[in-house]
Amino acid sequence: MDRDDQTPPGAPGGPARWTSSAKAGVGTALTGASRIWFTLSHGVLNEVYFPRIDTACVRDLGLIVTGPDGYFSEEKRATRSEIRMIEAGVPAFHLVNTSEDGRYRIEKTVLTDPRRPVLLQQISFTVHEGERADHRLFALLAPHLVNAGADNTGWVEDYKGTPMLFARGTNGVSLALVASVPWRARSVGYVGVSDGWRELSERGELNQAYRRAEDGNVALTGEFDLAAAGDGKILLALGFGVRPEEAAHHALASLQNGFDASHDPYVEAWRGWQAGLVPLDGIAGSGPNAYRTSTSVLAAHRPFGFAGAVIASLSIPWGFNKGDEDLGGYHLVWPRDLVETAGGFLAAGAVEEAKAILGYLEVIQEADGHWSQNVWLDGAPYWDGVQMDECAFPILLADMLRRGGHLTDAELERFVPMVRRAASFVLRNGPVTGQDRWEEDAGYSPFTLAVEIAALLAAADILEPSGGAAEAAYIRETADVWNDEVERWTFAEGTAICTRLGLKGYYVRIAPVETADVASPLDGFVPVKNRPPGDDARKASLLISPDALALVRFGLRAADDPRIVDTVKAIDATLKADLPQGPVWYRYNDDGYGEHADGGPFDGTGIGRPWPLLTGERAHYELAAGRVAAAKALLATLEQSAGDGGLLPEQVWDDDDIPERELVRGRPSGSAMPLVWAHSEHIKLLRSLRDGRVFDLPPQPVRRYQVDKVVAPFRAWRFNQKRRALPAGKALRIELPDAAIVHWTIDGWATTHDDATAANAFGLHVVDLPTAAVPSGTVIRFTFRWRDGDRWEGADFTVLVDGETGVAASHAGG
Repeated sequence: MDRDDQTPPGAPGGPARWTSSAKAGVGTALTGASRIWFTLSHGVLNEVYFPRIDTACVRDLGLIVTGPDGYFSEEKRATRSEIRMIEAGVPAFHLVNTSEDGRYRIEKTVLTDPRRPVLLQQISFTVHEGERADHRLFALLAPHLVNAGADNTGWVEDYKGTPMLFARGTNGVSLALVASVPWRARSVGYVGVSDGWRELSERGELNQAYRRAEDGNVALTGEFDLAAAGDGKILLALGFGVRPEEAAHHALASLQNGFDASHDPYVEAWRGWQAGLVPLDGIAGSGPNAYRTSTSVLAAHRPFGFAGAVIASLSIPWGFNKGDEDLGGYHLVWPRDLVETAGGFLAAGAVEEAKAILGYLEVIQEADGHWSQNVWLDGAPYWDGVQMDECAFPILLADMLRRGGHLTDAELERFVPMVRRAASFVLRNGPVTGQDRWEEDAGYSPFTLAVEIAALLAAADILEPSGGAAEAAYIRETADVWNDEVERWTFAEGTAICTRLGLKGYYVRIAPVETADVASPLDGFVPVKNRPPGDDARKASLLISPDALALVRFGLRAADDPRIVDTVKAIDATLKADLPQGPVWYRYNDDGYGEHADGGPFDGTGIGRPWPLLTGERAHYELAAGRVAAAKALLATLEQSAGDGGLLPEQVWDDDDIPERELVRGRPSGSAMPLVWAHSEHIKLLRSLRDGRVFDLPPQPVRRYQVDKVVAPFRAWRFNQKRRALPAGKALRIELPDAAIVHWTIDGWATTHDDATAANAFGLHVVDLPTAAVPSGTVIRFTFRWRDGDRWEGADFTVLVDGETGVAASHAGG
């Protein structure tokens, strides 16, 4: 074979993998012309996204240094890296990477061209030992076009006489890499066999005959002509486009304009955006740049072309262990995270951003009123779960904007149909959720219940002025019933944990749907996810979570309610991790979402690690309880849980250090970083501490349940919630999916009654049976004659009137 056409060996290359999720920086230009988002980790550029924030196109782009006597050093593995924003709140970054052996230093400034889809790195290379002329510097690029490391094609070619390196994927995206100095050598190869890293580490030279690698996991490598860098600086431009020529055009145009032509407008745009925010810098002793880091994280996770969307994280948890099969990573929109992010924007004074999020939610709402578990930017569902908190959260956002005076009458009227559809879905399908907020289990979740009930009260306030008085009344009545039942569903008493800690009881993490097999939901079992087979079931009454604090955060219960106080004691005894930065909490006991005991990456099973987000939530609880000093201390803990670049992780490591896995006690683990939700909580905590009150606390539940102490005069029965007991003194409300005559008795069919249901605005057919005067011990029996087809249900149902609780038998905890 002629050397000029030599195909590199090793096709299609080794298995494609992503990279570390422990990001130190994330950035993008605030212009639609750029359409590039980038992350930094281990001193190098990685996971570059184009043309959408949910489509990663690069695994990483780093440098390699070689020298005399076979010297080989890869920047991302062999240097100590320091990173800082070039200015507070401006996510362009200056990196200083010093080799561990002290031989060289690489300095880089990284940002994107605001005018075109090009990522720029201005690089300087300094040799501390030996002669600069004896050392060589290479760029190593791993394309993953698009969201895929397989089936990429890379090649060496010139564009208009300028030497470049190219790659193209299977989804119509190409990239081109060009430098301000000539390439001394260029090569492409298959990862693990013929790529530049292997060539340089084994032979010390690139094989320039390797000019094209087709359909595989490929890498591109180029050697800079250091002698041609007159001022010691090299500008490296990575351009993107649909066609290779387009990518090359953008890269070359940006290169020719020079670094300052991109740097200055990039910085000015971010300065201008930050200048419009509420100045929460330094609140309660917050770190000097912590607030501006959080606000920049929120803003940098927005796409262009999908106004109001914000993805969960520019990372893939444990990405170094994930391949092309993990298509979504955290590059998706979760409605819950999105509303939490809107709250962060609102707390920072970025009202238009929060309003855009509400508009985006309006667009992606499903026809039946719910929101999908998570979606691509265009609203296409990724996972297919239904989480009732996600279906209720958008209502709370609409209400926050309404109460803040941020919606005109016309704007509010626009969102009324969205709120009505969402409330209707919650009313028809709640209070049980198909998945809790951790996306794992079905049942009665205190967190979900709190969001649902608060959202229903907010919906009633929104709908009532538009002529929905009857709608509002029914919504509030339902919220009242659910609020009355929270303890029956989720408050455990008499358990081994109660005995050990001297507690009357506590709110559990989640209780399963009521069945005839157990006296109470609390006596059922919860299938705990991410546990080894055979070790995945726990009794509901023995599972504890900080989720219960949502009952205070959303106004249903007071911070000093004895049941809440006991629950906090149970949470701390079971879930608090005392780390070098302070206390951080686990999601729940026996959680399996985290690294294995040996530090190995989560792979479907593992051990849950502490979440800094929960420290922020606990700080809000302490503020609600009037303990401002404790809230301030937890703010410091939250900020000190950040990585070196100030980014907040999903989880932190809680065990002994494992240096070879980069796991240090109290520092970020291998999960997602940054977690936008955590940064939103940080911003809201700063605002709450400044205001002296919980920023996003909805006032309706506080007024209704803590001040006015409203209770419901009835309890509800429906097919998705077949209650078996009724407290004495309560009416029994029957709620059905279709019109029917309820045929019922309280004396074993000696006498009977027939009551017709009435349709309401939410697709339910409702009738209240006058059972308030029925004595304890009475059995209410009923069946249905459906009006459609004039047919009988063919089964009887029973409800026992059993005194004060409405629980058929007393709960006996394990």
